[in-house]
Amino acid sequence: MGVGDPLGMPIAHGIAGGMGGIRTAGDLVARCEMKRMRLEAAKKYVAKKLGVDVFDLSDEFKMRKVREELGIATITGVPGVQRHMEAKIRIAEILDLKINCVDRFQNVTKVLKT
Repeated sequence: MGVGDPLGMPIAHGIAGGMGGIRTAGDLVARCEMKRMRLEAAKKYVAKKLGVDVFDLSDEFKMRKVREELGIATITGVPGVQRHMEAKIRIAEILDLKINCVDRFQNVTKVLKT
């Protein structure tokens, strides 16, 4: 009896986040993979859009600086750096991706403004 594999969820989250998730560029690469890009193509695409080398995508220190400069969120809050929906909107703009929650949010706010 028990709760199953105690490391089941951390392993799944680690695999899903890949490349360190929001600490580096794993979340951005994963978004591209969900749009049917292969891993290597997704890494090249993200690196080009962010203006960094593919090797830099897994460098926590370099990517933190890039994320702060572009306003696409960091693992810890930084005053003045976008978070939550603001960060997702910036990610959609920078990567030229359609993100459903961003589209829905923008549609709702357009209705509210009128």
